[in-house]
Amino acid sequence: MSAISVFDGTRPVRQGDLTLETAGIVPIPEDDRYGPNWRNFTVWFTPNMELSGVFTGTLAASLGLGLATGIGAIVLGVVLGAAPVAALALWGPKTGMAQLPLARLPFGKAITVPALVQWMSAVAWDALVGLFGGQAAQIFLHVPFAVGVLVVLALEGLIGFLGYEFIHRLESWGAVVLTLLFVVLTYKILIHGQFPIHGSVHGGVAVATFFLMVTIAFSGGFSWATYAADYSRYMHADTPRRPLFWLTFAGMAGSFIWVYVIGLLGARSLSNQTAAGVEHLVGGGPAGTLSLLAIMFGAITSNAMNDYSGSLAVQAGGAQIKRHYSALIGTVLAFLLILWLDTGNIAAKFQNVLLFTAYWIAPFLAIVLIDWRDRRGDVNRRTLLHMLEWGNLRSGWPALVSLVVGFVLMVPFMDTGLVIGPVARRLDGADLSFVVGFVVAGALYYPLRRRASHPGQPDKGSVSGEDRPGRVAPLSSSGR
Repeated sequence: MSAISVFDGTRPVRQGDLTLETAGIVPIPEDDRYGPNWRNFTVWFTPNMELSGVFTGTLAASLGLGLATGIGAIVLGVVLGAAPVAALALWGPKTGMAQLPLARLPFGKAITVPALVQWMSAVAWDALVGLFGGQAAQIFLHVPFAVGVLVVLALEGLIGFLGYEFIHRLESWGAVVLTLLFVVLTYKILIHGQFPIHGSVHGGVAVATFFLMVTIAFSGGFSWATYAADYSRYMHADTPRRPLFWLTFAGMAGSFIWVYVIGLLGARSLSNQTAAGVEHLVGGGPAGTLSLLAIMFGAITSNAMNDYSGSLAVQAGGAQIKRHYSALIGTVLAFLLILWLDTGNIAAKFQNVLLFTAYWIAPFLAIVLIDWRDRRGDVNRRTLLHMLEWGNLRSGWPALVSLVVGFVLMVPFMDTGLVIGPVARRLDGADLSFVVGFVVAGALYYPLRRRASHPGQPDKGSVSGEDRPGRVAPLSSSGR
């Protein structure tokens, strides 16, 4: 089969069109674009309203920060992490294409490396979030843990399988449901008291710890950056940019700040970082039931996006697998990973994976931003269709070299449970690796890309059946 026949298929053509989306990374024809701006608020608000975010917030207290410095680090980190996601979301309406597939422009055939890492990260997030959802289902349904995990993964896997419009509908409903449920959880934490008012670290160590928490809070939002255009690519090409940016930013920043701060406030009461611990904190009864439902539903809304974007990454890497089938494969692997995560120290494993799944994105972001700026937005549908065929891609060695070198030079500046670099150690644990990776990769890629020509515009007629932008014959514009 040709790349276009594998990567295209049926797709929704209007809001509320609950068609199974078998289409994958083919750019959305302009005639099929739809959707209001506000949906980018709900699609980036809802998936972050889940338990792993609350436990991330507790790290501010466990690292030794007080209430004021902890909230300051959280807010600063979240704002810095949400801004790139909001900026990249603007590329969806501009191109009609998802984020990782767009990276074929600078990476060419080397896209296999970031695509593989992206897919593995999606599966890891699936497992980390699904772990808590499975615990909640176990308690709520009175079933074995593995059965609880299967229930949660079956529901989120179904949404990821069905596709784009189902995800947007789920996130819009979930924004209301999870807001109500997290209001209850927030109230219970506030009346419980025992806030960590004063920090236990001082001087240079306190400053380093502050920046480490900024990095942790930053990584939560920033780790979504490679998903950004996936959920705006169906929007009209003339969608106003400013509202789209700010709605995306507000959805992501608002949700992360909320869950991180209540995690900090309840840190002393959430020493048992499990669904059972949260149920006990809110006092059981109806409030405990609501908390369990919130954890389950939050896991489903977050992981449906991991399954969906992971399936697009598989196709971006060159695998000719239909999108909805690859989404199911990721869900199955997440189930196996959850069973492994349930065997040890959950908090430590979570923090380690959380940081590592975002590190590579810093050099990746520098590369795609420089490439986009150099093209000055002059990317049309013919170019995007041309690069769907693997044989049309260049090697992409400048991007790959820059990505690898940028990541390697980040290591001395990292401070995680797996790696504490020598520079980070000398800085009392301050983690500056994201800045280093971004700057190094950008400084290296800028001159290297001059040594390799851009992926060129296809010759006239080189894309079979293409006779005008927005159409790919013999397929109809709806892809049906």
